[in-house]
Parts: sequence; C-alpha cells; structure tokens
Amino acid sequence: MSGTTTIDGYQDRCEQLFLAGGNAAVRRAAREGLDELGPQPDLYCWLALGHAVEDDDDHDDRAEEAFRAGLALDADHLGLLAGYAELCLRADAFEYPGRAARAPVLSRRLQEAAPESAGAGQLAAAERWARRGYWDDIRMRAVTESLQGRDTEAQARALAEDLRRRDRAGGAEGEEAGAVAGHPGAVDRAATVRAATLEALSGPWDAPVRLLGRYRTAAWAVSLVLCFATNTTLRRTGVVDHFSLWGYLWLLPVLVVDRRFAAVRREAEARHVAHLEAVLAERHRPSRR
Repeated sequence: MSGTTTIDGYQDRCEQLFLAGGNAAVRRAAREGLDELGPQPDLYCWLALGHAVEDDDDHDDRAEEAFRAGLALDADHLGLLAGYAELCLRADAFEYPGRAARAPVLSRRLQEAAPESAGAGQLAAAERWARRGYWDDIRMRAVTESLQGRDTEAQARALAEDLRRRDRAGGAEGEEAGAVAGHPGAVDRAATVRAATLEALSGPWDAPVRLLGRYRTAAWAVSLVLCFATNTTLRRTGVVDHFSLWGYLWLLPVLVVDRRFAAVRREAEARHVAHLEAVLAERHRPSRR
C-alpha cells in the first residue's frame, strides 16, 4: 500500500491545500481521509480548521463538532486544544455563551499540557487579539486595506511588464501565459495569478483599468481632491445647501479597478487550488488497488 493512504499522507495533503488557501479542499481531503482510515484526531483537526477559517456561524458550528469529535479520541491533542480554544475566543459571548465560556478552560488545558508549544504561543496571541480595543480594529482594517492596495499596484505593474514582453515577443509570450492560465497550478501561485491577470486584462478596453491600477495611490489622492473640490463648489454655488454625494462619484473608477483586480486574484487563486487538489488526488488515486 502506498504511503499516501496513511495518516501522514492525508495530513500532508491537507497542509498543502490549507497553505494554498483552499479551505473547502481541506475539508474534502479530511473527510476523505476519515472515510478511508476511520476516526483520526489529526484529520478531525484539519476538518475543524477548514471550517473555522471561514469565520461564518454555520462553519463555526461544524468546526466545533469536529473539534469535539477529535478531542473525544485524544483529549490532549495540542492542535485540537489550540484550535478549539481560538474558536471559542472568537465567539460572541451573547450569542454563544457556552462556547465563549469554554475558552479559558481549553486555554488552561493547553498550558498545562505544553506551555512552550507553538499552539500555546498562537493561542496567547489570539487571547491578546481578543482583548483588542476599538482603535486596534480601525488600525487593523487600515493595514489590511493598505496591503490590498499594494497587491493591486504590484499586480498592475506585473501586468504592464508582461504586456511589454508579449509585444516584444510578437504574441508568443501571451500565448504561453494563456496556456499557463488554462492549466493553473503547473507553476506557483504568484505565476498563476500573473498569467490570469494577463489573460483577463490585456484587452484595449482595459487600458484605463491597467493605468489606474498601476498608479492606484496617486489615483486615490487625485480622486479625493476632486471629491472635496466638487462638493465645495456645489455648496458655494448654491446647487446644494449642505452635504452632497455628487463629488464622491470621482471615487467610483478607482473602486471599480480595485474590484476588478481583486476578482482576477480570487479567480486565479481558485484555479490554482483546484489544480493542486486534482494533482494531490491523482497522486493518491493509484494507491487504491
């Protein structure tokens, strides 16, 4: 029997899919392992994590079921204790009082079992995050939006470079990139996103999208100045009395660009995960004889 049918094989499969952002694929792989190998704490842990990262009430319920099923098999499993405690820390104490109340109990059990473990350190960070204040939330949202903006600008610059290469190569580069986009996962995740961006945004009608994406920070600054100037002019000329939304229309082009690049990224990453899942499943399939 091939090693891919062992618990280690399934764990490796779940880990690769999890790192690629394929939460649904992680759940499918974990369930397949449970069906084939029977109840396993490690696979219940992956199944629970595949649900928990979705940050949705229904998924949280299923994650709790998986955590509890795993702990019923191994009450001292560090991954299950850490993951379940983090899930409980995130729970709303008003909507889920029982779940929220379990957080300190699970945290204490983890500290007693392995105070120096990676899971204990991760849980300590989660506890600090659970105690965050209002301004911490605002700062984190600002950081997240800033990182997304940098992703858009980087993606737009890479697109401009790929278009120049394609033009110099007389279209051969574009055909090669299109082939990669048709078979994502043959290269790494970044290359898959890059190829998909070239495929989706290389047309002549997408030139304004490419330009605004490449100079996103400057475009936002100009849009905000135009918003302020337009609203001020409307008030001073008596077109509006106090507040106007008309000036904010200048923000629409940049918002559209952000959504377009984000959609391309999501589609490319989904293709990458689908291909990776198929490759891992194919490696597993020949072992079943």
